[in-house]
Amino acid sequence: MTVRRSTGLKQIAKALWYVAPGKAELRNEPVDAPVAGMAQVRMLYSGISRGTERLVLAGKVGESEWQRMRAPMQAGNFPFPIKYGYCAVGTVTAGPETLRGKTVFCLHPHQDVFNVPVDRLTVVPDAVPARRATLTANMETALNALWDSGAGPADRIAVVGGGIVGLLVAHLAARLPGASVTLVDVDASRAVLAHQLGARFATPNDAPRECDIVFHTSAVAAGLDTAITLAGEEATIVEMSWYGSGPTGVHLGGAFHSRRLKLLSSQVGKVSPGRRIRWDYARRLEAALKLLEDPRLDALVTEEVAFAEAPQRIVEILDPKSRGIAPVLAYGGG
Repeated sequence: MTVRRSTGLKQIAKALWYVAPGKAELRNEPVDAPVAGMAQVRMLYSGISRGTERLVLAGKVGESEWQRMRAPMQAGNFPFPIKYGYCAVGTVTAGPETLRGKTVFCLHPHQDVFNVPVDRLTVVPDAVPARRATLTANMETALNALWDSGAGPADRIAVVGGGIVGLLVAHLAARLPGASVTLVDVDASRAVLAHQLGARFATPNDAPRECDIVFHTSAVAAGLDTAITLAGEEATIVEMSWYGSGPTGVHLGGAFHSRRLKLLSSQVGKVSPGRRIRWDYARRLEAALKLLEDPRLDALVTEEVAFAEAPQRIVEILDPKSRGIAPVLAYGGG
């Protein structure tokens, strides 16, 4: 359990900072009593985004993306030092009476106690346990991508990449009436999760061709090449991966042009154009939390690390060879 000490009306909290390539540390953070319009949150769990935070910890966020990739409540600046993260779930301990004692989700970095504007908080539904609620940002990404894709009932859909985002996309797509959804990954152990979430599973060599929609989430060029081979005539490939500052070689010399394939980028920073006139960020976030009411999604949160151990464990957690899917930091309930 993280220890906090009080200094008058000020608390000294702890926050995780990425300070150099492959290095993180816990730093003291002074936290005052919240003023009007603010609430104080004591963290229960925070989710680690393995794809994005791996690039942040490695210092591989390209300078051109430093402003666009800022997390909403980020402190510090790219490349280092930086306090980063956006999957926070905690309990409101001070602030408006209507929020006190509520479990809330917030796009906040990893920190045991923090103040935040009340309009940045979304109350977690009673049917969603705090640990599962750490998937909210990833579910929001998956929902936005499904909107971007235009996928509909009875479509043949492939999702290349069995990480957390790919699994959530497959889960949502499998709920479309009559849709045939296949999760594609080189790791055959992902088959169990795919089936639990309502999708089929295949390795790249056995994946179905002539798909109507293909989502790519693996963040490696070979995965995008696979996605292209699975797409049918004039089909849509939705690229959800972010590669950071590294070059990406993709083979477009085959049937990509002759089959008139569409390669579409999907990114959660903006609401999908087809929904933007009616949906704002708050409505989308509430929808993502509602979609987390399915208990089957607990199977995705398989790795829990004590917050105090984060500096020593973060490199291991973010290693591409790690088999964890949606790791969380646990804060000991206070």
